[in-house]
Amino acid sequence: MGEKKKWRVAVISDTHGILRKPVRRLAADCDYILHAGDFDNYETWRQLDQLGVLCAVRGNNDIYWGSQLPVKRQFTIGEFRFFMVHDRRDIPRRLEGTDFVIFGHSHKYFCQEEDGRIWLNPGSCGRARFGGSLSMALLELEGRSYTLQKIELDS
Repeated sequence: MGEKKKWRVAVISDTHGILRKPVRRLAADCDYILHAGDFDNYETWRQLDQLGVLCAVRGNNDIYWGSQLPVKRQFTIGEFRFFMVHDRRDIPRRLEGTDFVIFGHSHKYFCQEEDGRIWLNPGSCGRARFGGSLSMALLELEGRSYTLQKIELDS
């Protein structure tokens, strides 16, 4: 059997106890689900965990139920290295060997290439705040190539 060469990755954050049908459908069709914190409860975490390979960090609203979740994570999918944390202020100044930096907390979508890496906040897919819309991201990885798509969600 050959090693898999292409991955679909759902990138979400700030669900705050709301797991919308379009988010569930898209996440279930992915190889990995990345959640940058603020599930708000165990049930939301459990539902996502049942959909596929869930890689998650603890957000500031997860402290009462999610003590088992790490505050930050480093991991690899295919040939890409990831660093994930809930609050961008908790990202270390030096991130050696990282291709993607995933974070949440602000509820606002953000994507920018800086210092040779992609900085991505998928926005909130649970509750819109601060005048923002609901969103998530879909990442497709193949070898050292990737495509990144912002997914707008209805509120």
